[in-house]
Amino acid sequence: MKSHVKALVVGGGAIGTSIAYHLARAGWDDVMLLERDELTSGSTWHAAGLLPLFNMSYATTHIHKYSVEFYKSLEAETGLNAGFSIVGNLRMAQTDARMDEYMLYASTAETAEVPYEWMTPAQIKDRWPLVRTEDLKGAIYHPTDGYINPADVTMAMAKGARQRGVLIERKWQVDGYEWTGSDWRVTVTKMVERGGNLVPSEEQQVITAEHVVTATGNHAQRTARLLGIKMPAIPVEHQFIVTEPDPELVAYRQNGGAEHPVLRDADAKWYVREERGGWILGPYERNAPARFAYGVPDSFRADLFPLDLERIEEEYMSMIHRIPSSETVGLKDDFNGPICYTPDGNPLIGPAPGLRNMWLAEGFSFGITAAGGTGHYLAQLMVEGEAEIDMASLDPKRYGSWMTTDYAVAKNEEAYEHVYILHHPDEEREAARPLRTSPAYDRQKAAGAQFGQVNGWERPNYYAPEGFDDHAARSFRRGGWWQHAVDEAKAIREGVGLIDATAFTKHLLKGPGATAFLDWFTCNKLPKIGRINLTYALTTAGTTRTEYTIVRLAEDEYYLVSAGAWTAYDSDFLMKAIEDKIPDFGWISCHDVTTQWGVFAIAGPKSRDVLNSLIRDADPATALTNKRFPWLSCREIELGMCPVRAIRVAYTGELGWELHHPIEMQNYLWDQLISAGEPHGLKLVGARAQNWLRQEKSYRAFGTELGRDATPLEADLPRFVDLSKDFHGKQAMADTGIRAKCVTLLIDGPADADPWGREALYDGDTKVGRLTSGGYSVAFGKSIGMGYVSPDLATPGKKLKVRMFDQLWDATITEDSPYDPTNATIRKDA
Repeated sequence: MKSHVKALVVGGGAIGTSIAYHLARAGWDDVMLLERDELTSGSTWHAAGLLPLFNMSYATTHIHKYSVEFYKSLEAETGLNAGFSIVGNLRMAQTDARMDEYMLYASTAETAEVPYEWMTPAQIKDRWPLVRTEDLKGAIYHPTDGYINPADVTMAMAKGARQRGVLIERKWQVDGYEWTGSDWRVTVTKMVERGGNLVPSEEQQVITAEHVVTATGNHAQRTARLLGIKMPAIPVEHQFIVTEPDPELVAYRQNGGAEHPVLRDADAKWYVREERGGWILGPYERNAPARFAYGVPDSFRADLFPLDLERIEEEYMSMIHRIPSSETVGLKDDFNGPICYTPDGNPLIGPAPGLRNMWLAEGFSFGITAAGGTGHYLAQLMVEGEAEIDMASLDPKRYGSWMTTDYAVAKNEEAYEHVYILHHPDEEREAARPLRTSPAYDRQKAAGAQFGQVNGWERPNYYAPEGFDDHAARSFRRGGWWQHAVDEAKAIREGVGLIDATAFTKHLLKGPGATAFLDWFTCNKLPKIGRINLTYALTTAGTTRTEYTIVRLAEDEYYLVSAGAWTAYDSDFLMKAIEDKIPDFGWISCHDVTTQWGVFAIAGPKSRDVLNSLIRDADPATALTNKRFPWLSCREIELGMCPVRAIRVAYTGELGWELHHPIEMQNYLWDQLISAGEPHGLKLVGARAQNWLRQEKSYRAFGTELGRDATPLEADLPRFVDLSKDFHGKQAMADTGIRAKCVTLLIDGPADADPWGREALYDGDTKVGRLTSGGYSVAFGKSIGMGYVSPDLATPGKKLKVRMFDQLWDATITEDSPYDPTNATIRKDA
């Protein structure tokens, strides 16, 4: 075994072998993979091998698409048949709502160039007569995927990796990681067989690796402990059963019938596929328990749990209903094994929090589908610095240090149960909530707040009357909450509204090196003392890594505000950059102060009137005027007895202020604002109305318009890029050029629906881009969206089409900031 390698991959399942293969293919010629047992001995060996392309995530769709295409090429390269049966995937719908879901999903598929077809019940029955269809509404069919043999595809990737120089060592367990400042010292122990168990021997070695990738599957919690980090990857039991041959299926195939596609009855919560003349049923039932929350027992190897048939009785009976010929067929085999999950069902792919050159590839609930694409895009991250797609939504740091074992268990069990639940785009899942609440939570709840959660924080989405059922209000079209959001948006445009923005990420940065560091770290000019600027930190590829509002408090002291969903993600990037640059710029102190400051945003034409009645000042009549408190400035003010760091900016594009306040005084300030706002008709406003309003101003949002797949210039934000100075990522940004451009569109869509921000854009019959955000505009009385198109089309007045519910609707590119393009409203003086 080698004692020094460039990259060490830990884990020999489908994920690990794919990563090793792709690192070698990307040019790293010194890669080694370690497996504590035998290749495929984890979840890979008992996986069903399905390759579903269906996924609502843009990044995950690309990962799955790459896998399906890559697996088809393996035999030519390695000589090993991976057992890929391209039978297609038929996803059936029993309800109109389910068909709406498929049509929304099809938007994501279309933007990622995943082929699909629509099928009627009659077409399904004509093609596969064993399937009962009279209670179906239709189906979406993917002709290019199917199923594969997990062990075979893993072995094919392992052979391909070896052919490219990767060393694969089995029966070696990692028992320690130590970072030296330049590389990892990884202590490994030889594992031996004793009495049917795999136990450590006395033989140990230390491997020095420049990079380490963990792909440890069900052993993720052990990996997390060894690394001293938190990771919400915990397995959940997944059962599937194999039947004896079905005589009617055997006869159908003998008479020339085509193999059935992988059948998915989402409303019945199962998948079914053919297996040697019989059927495999894989249910996603309620009450499947999480296992190994603190680690896999040493005695558990390629083992299974006892089958719990009672738990899947409903799903089994629904299979018989859908495929009547299966009723008399006996059970041949059963599997109940651990499959790793995460709270949102998406894997953890990317740099480990707080660590250098440590990469995670953990928490794969659809590991065979994701393995090929994970290896490809993670190799791009490691070798080139960024992937060609934005991987932020899969980053391990999307969960902060507040995450606990109990939280992960509850959310992972929920994620398993929700595999086939209707995935409304306005969905808010209930498990492990409320958890992180601001002090005003109870007051907001009493006022009718219907909460969503962001980074664990409870945040009002909208306000509704007593007894309102948020769950029943969800829809793929305009849900029952829509009118409430309309009223809230109008209140800000016409009067005054109050928004809780406490979840914002906040950092305090100061010290002798702070100014020089921020000038290098971000692309815009730094503000003067008492002023603010919007700016971006770039990746090494010149794309957008983080959006910041920077408030300059003193010569070398800054208050940084960024998106609430990305606290750990932003903090990790910022802290590592500071550590790297202190030798160049001098000492810098940086603290995450997110939980120390609450934030209320007050906005609307009457917002100054509300604050004037609360402000304590020697000359209160002028305290909030443009002369003393201009737009894009910050002042320390007093509202009653509450000290407030007030920032004159409004994400809604109206006259307004962000009121950053000591979190312990939040209830006092809330009560003062509510009381002062009552004479002015102040309305409580949630995040959904705010999202609509910011699109009327063409304000880009991180995670939608802004991300690691587009530069600030492609986002059409040259006014926030100072090309006269040097900054991180500047040359890469310039070299990238303008591949696509961000635009705002007004849309004449269906009367009962608005876009959600994942729809394809067309110029005639040619797909030319995609939406990244969508919603309703109260200012223009129609749907609105933001997205990217080819640069030659990014012209105000250009007519395009947007696909919604499988139809093309008229859309027109507007000027930037179609509402109040001169910012007259937001600059209004007293």
